[in-house]
Amino acid sequence: MRPLPKDQDWTAYVYLFYLVYYLVVGLVFPIGPWGREATVAATVAAVGLYFWGYWLRGLRRFWVVGGFLVLGTLCANSNPGSSVFFVYGASFIGKAIDPPRAYWALGGLLAIIGLEAWLLHLSPWLWTAALGFSVLVGMLVIHEVQRRRLNNSLLRAQEEVERLAATAERERIGRDLHDLLGHTLSLIVLKSELASRLAEKDPARAACEIRDVERISREALSQVRAAVRGYHSVGLEAELTHAREALAAAGITFDSKVEPVTVSASQESVLTLAIREGITNVVRHAGAKTCQLALRCRYFGCELEIADDGRGGSAPDGFGLGGMRERVEALGGTLERDGSNGMRLILRLPTPGASGVTE
Repeated sequence: MRPLPKDQDWTAYVYLFYLVYYLVVGLVFPIGPWGREATVAATVAAVGLYFWGYWLRGLRRFWVVGGFLVLGTLCANSNPGSSVFFVYGASFIGKAIDPPRAYWALGGLLAIIGLEAWLLHLSPWLWTAALGFSVLVGMLVIHEVQRRRLNNSLLRAQEEVERLAATAERERIGRDLHDLLGHTLSLIVLKSELASRLAEKDPARAACEIRDVERISREALSQVRAAVRGYHSVGLEAELTHAREALAAAGITFDSKVEPVTVSASQESVLTLAIREGITNVVRHAGAKTCQLALRCRYFGCELEIADDGRGGSAPDGFGLGGMRERVEALGGTLERDGSNGMRLILRLPTPGASGVTE
C-alpha cells in the first residue's frame, strides 16, 4: 500500500504540516466535552481525504474539495483552526480542472466560505484566514499545475521531435548507403567480371582492373563512413569520373555536356547522388548501349538530364529513385521520369543567383 502515487514527489508530505495548527488548537483549547476526540477524528478524516485526493483524477477530485468544505463547516464553531480545511479544499481545485475554469471554481468556493461566515456567524479569525489563504494557495496551485502541464507538453513535443529526427537520420543513411553501395558494387562486379575474362588473354590488363577494384573498394569504405557522418558529397567532377568508369566497364558509350553552375553544398550533394543513382540504374537495369548526361543552366537554376537508349518502362519508383525524389523536392526542385523511349530523368533545382526570367 502506498499513500501517494509513484508520480508524486515528497513535497505532498510537507503540506500536511498545516494540520498541526488545527490539531494543536483543538487539543490545547478544546471546546465542549468531546472537543479533543472530535479534533483527532477530524484530523484523521482530513488526512484520509488528503491522500485520497492524490489518487483521484480530473473532476473526481471535487469529491475531495467537497469533503474538506463539509469538514471545515462542521468544525468551524468548535475549532478556529478548521480554516485549514477550506485551504486544503482550495488546493485541489487546480488539480481537478484547467484554467480559467479553475479560477471560477475557486471563486465559487470563496463565495461559499463567505456565505457560511455570514449565516453561521463565524469568528473573524477563522473566515479571514480561510478566505485569505484559500485565495493564495488556490491560485498558486492552479499556476503550478498549469506550469507542469505545459512543461510535460513541451517534453512530449521534444521527444517527438527527437524521434522524428532519429527516423529521418536513419532514412537518410539508408538512402545514402543505397546510392553509394549500389553504384560502387555494380562497378566492382563489372570490373571483376572484366578481369576474369582478361585473366588468360591479357594478364597485365586484368591486373590493372583488379587494382581498380581495390581502389574503388577503399573509396567505397571511406564514402560509407562519410555518409554515416553526414558528409557524402564527393563533388560533381569526381562523380562524373566515376560515372564514366562505370559505363566504360559496362561497355556503354557515354556522352556528357556539363555547363558551369553555381550551387550550394546541399544542392551539389543532391546532384552528385542523382548522377550516381541514375548511372547505376543505366548500368544495372537499362540494357542500354549509349548514355547521355547534360547539366545545364536555366532561368530557374540548373537542370540535370540523364538519358539512355535502353528498355525504359513505366514501373513505379524504386528505393533509389524514391530517395532521389525526396532529396530534390526537399530543396524545392522537381524530378521528371519518362520511360517511353529508353529512360530519361530530368532533375530541376532552383539555385542561388537565378534571374527568374526565361532564356
